[in-house]
Amino acid sequence: MTKPLTVAYVRPGTKKAPTATTLPPIRGKTPAQRFVNFCRDYLVHVKGPATGTPLLLAPWQVKQIVRPLFDTQLKDKRRQFRTCYLSCPRKQGKSTLGAALALYLTYADGEGGADIISAAGSADQAAIIFDTAAAMVARSPALSAMTMSYRRELRVPSLGASYRVISAEAGTAHGLNLHAAIIDELHVWPDRELYDALVTATGGRSQPLIFIATTAGDSEHSICAEVHRHAEAVRDGVIPDPTLLPVIYAAEKEADWQDENVWRACNPALGRFRSLEEMRSAARQATEVPGREAAFRRFYLNQWGVSLADKWLDLAAWDACRSPAPPVPGRRAYLGLDLSTTSDLTALACLLPDDAGGYDVFVDFWCPAASIAKRSHQDRVPYALWVEQGYLTTTPGDVVDYSYVEARLHALMAQYQVETIAVDPWNARGLIAKWHQDNLPVVEVQQTMANLSSASKKLEILIKTRQLRHGGNPVLRWCVSNAVADVDGNANVKPSKKKSTERIDGVAALVTGLAHAILATSGSIYDARGLVQV
Repeated sequence: MTKPLTVAYVRPGTKKAPTATTLPPIRGKTPAQRFVNFCRDYLVHVKGPATGTPLLLAPWQVKQIVRPLFDTQLKDKRRQFRTCYLSCPRKQGKSTLGAALALYLTYADGEGGADIISAAGSADQAAIIFDTAAAMVARSPALSAMTMSYRRELRVPSLGASYRVISAEAGTAHGLNLHAAIIDELHVWPDRELYDALVTATGGRSQPLIFIATTAGDSEHSICAEVHRHAEAVRDGVIPDPTLLPVIYAAEKEADWQDENVWRACNPALGRFRSLEEMRSAARQATEVPGREAAFRRFYLNQWGVSLADKWLDLAAWDACRSPAPPVPGRRAYLGLDLSTTSDLTALACLLPDDAGGYDVFVDFWCPAASIAKRSHQDRVPYALWVEQGYLTTTPGDVVDYSYVEARLHALMAQYQVETIAVDPWNARGLIAKWHQDNLPVVEVQQTMANLSSASKKLEILIKTRQLRHGGNPVLRWCVSNAVADVDGNANVKPSKKKSTERIDGVAALVTGLAHAILATSGSIYDARGLVQV
């Protein structure tokens, strides 16, 4: 059920009624110059050593953001860009710029009844930009004279304008008619509901603006990752979108993260807002403590998809294995099944070997229908969309109904020459016994290093050499992107659900099925002794 819009912590203020109704005309030959002058003449810094001094924007902010955003116009003089996506490392002045934009759009953009919102994933995060803006208003005699100030809202009665704060925790923004939304740190938003509501709430305005300021995230499947990929495609000329201004400062993944020239290239505020000495100290710590490298690369270099745990499989190589050709029925097949617990997905992998040592693969997924909304919120991935697209099947209730899985097994038996159905026996003894009685070719594969290392290494090679072909199932791609491996002292490797912070059930099913497939398709030490059941 959709929650009603809730404004976080709104509390009436104690200030007197406004004593002024308008601002003096803001000088400037262009819209961008008027915004720069508004910042200089009406706003001051409210944090740090510069507190109390006029807000003078940095040259890079003016050149890369302000001038394109305000001076790129349509024939009727309206702004061309409706969205600005700013992605950069932390401590680049994003919050101060977001606050300045919110205030200009509230007081000086010429929009009647302007309704401006600051939004973030949590109430505390959403308040950061708003509190900065409110402090700026409090220090500005001209702005404060026009304003009724509340704890989480600024109202300008003479303009019919308001600026307030909401969060993804508080609910959605359905029914609003927004002139602008300032979206902070999109990478931590739990889902896309509030984002979609804000974007679609600007349709009634003549030149609305969505300003997104965020640092890189660690999930390739969040709403922020989706927006980021679109912004990169627009920046690179792959996708035409004349309404989006992408401004992205990030180090390439292959870049030397300890090179100060790399730091300067992706930290435009280095030496101004961002301290070089503090960054050097953080880099030394990341060198001495390997676990801190990922955080340094993500927050200081704005590198996407860098997690505190080492990802096992190369997602770019996986994407390169996508094949539009569906597998041909009648072929020899090996199945791998990873049965769910209460929080996991159930995954059934089908591996079809070819004569050249490669495989066509696809994976079916199931989850309980009752947990779709909860899973989407917790995992920050679009389960409902995957169900709608046919990549994920729901079963009634709050646990997976294994009769659906059994029906799929029989369907695959009729469609392919299924040699084996490899199953992790954990919590599945009863099902395995039943399937043996039904003459299904079930084999048990306990998830030990001895049983899975060869298959895990084989999967790595198949992906790197593009000998594994898949249909681009986004649920399986998510599992691949989440997978972290256990590695022992003898360089044996297997997927680890314990170390992987998100679902890897599709990968587990692939490896389990591959463990038996390689026995029949290539020579192996297991030919002599079989799988070790320990």
